[in-house]
Amino acid sequence: MASRPPTLWAAVTPVLVGGAAAVAKGHFLPVAFVATLFSSVFIQIGANFANDLSDFRRGADAGPRLGPTRVTQAGLLSPGEVATGTWVVMGLAALFGLYLVYLRGWPILAIGLASIAAGLLYTGGPWPFGYHGLGDVFAFVFFGVLAVVGTYYVHAGTVDTLTLLASLPVSFLVTAILVVNNLRDIDTDRAAGKWTLAVLIGPLATRVEYVLCVAGAMIVPAVLRWTGLVSGLFWLPWLTLPVAVRLVRTVATETGPALNRALKGTAELEFLFGLLLAVSLVW
Repeated sequence: MASRPPTLWAAVTPVLVGGAAAVAKGHFLPVAFVATLFSSVFIQIGANFANDLSDFRRGADAGPRLGPTRVTQAGLLSPGEVATGTWVVMGLAALFGLYLVYLRGWPILAIGLASIAAGLLYTGGPWPFGYHGLGDVFAFVFFGVLAVVGTYYVHAGTVDTLTLLASLPVSFLVTAILVVNNLRDIDTDRAAGKWTLAVLIGPLATRVEYVLCVAGAMIVPAVLRWTGLVSGLFWLPWLTLPVAVRLVRTVATETGPALNRALKGTAELEFLFGLLLAVSLVW
């Protein structure tokens, strides 16, 4: 429950897209792909554990919850157990990461350490950036651009325009996941002094942000085709449009617990879009 399985697509998708770009350029390394996938998933789980614990300590989960159960607040696990779990899974992420550092050296070490730090400091540490309106920016950078580009770099030892552009829809959609989460929790976050971007800009602007994130993801395949970087199957990710439209309608009209469906659906949209984008890149 603490690992939040529906959110783990956010860790899988960038590895798929970065790996597909490596296949397209003839650089794919199967063992590196598996190690990157495990490392990414463990970092996501560790970030979820750390968030559960930090929000409990700061009182952000006190009172009625609109979202899924938080295990520390609910007393299902003790703070010590969640802290131990955080360090165990982050350690596993680092263990798989050692092989990737062996392959590509200090750039991967820097990306890995920065990603682990971002996961821990999102709601933890002396100045949690998730409490100061910067969560969306960090999600866009670390769970989108850096995750895709870092994955490709593991295989190829370099970065190119195709990978940078292909990382953008992943960034947009992983940010959309966080936007839904923060939209749902505006009232409780404000009461707890958790100043997410949604709290700062209000529900209407947050809904607009969600639409812009989804639209931004949908535009990228056309840009990839216009630049000649992908084949005639560039349109494959657009098969997710019906899902995207349904989610936009839900986010635009629903409030409170009803947004839990949109949160899970947006995570699934990111994975499906990323999978189809990966196919278009490989083709």
